[in-house]
Amino acid sequence: MTTPEETLLVLTNLPDADTAKRIAHLLVEQRLAACVNILAPCTSIYRWQNQIESASETPMLIKTTLLRYPALQAVLTEAHPYELPEIIAIPLHKGLPAYLAWIGTETVDHQP
Repeated sequence: MTTPEETLLVLTNLPDADTAKRIAHLLVEQRLAACVNILAPCTSIYRWQNQIESASETPMLIKTTLLRYPALQAVLTEAHPYELPEIIAIPLHKGLPAYLAWIGTETVDHQP
């Protein structure tokens, strides 16, 4: 059974919904994520290369485990179109035990 401490919520932003869907499918297909929520576009204001920038982005909420995070980060970094993607992993403090168990089950690597 996966505990809250072994479960992560990973945040990232993509430039558009199509890219977000493509990457979400990739992460779930490879069992790196149990579920990916693609949120409505938002406006991000940030400093990049000494300039203040503004961009429309599509946020994603990715549910995974601590065990699968290194592989998820590698695949997400490779598939992400940004030079420096935002990839933030937040450990969970609490969660519905059955849901956490489901995340653990769906992210088990079935490779031989």
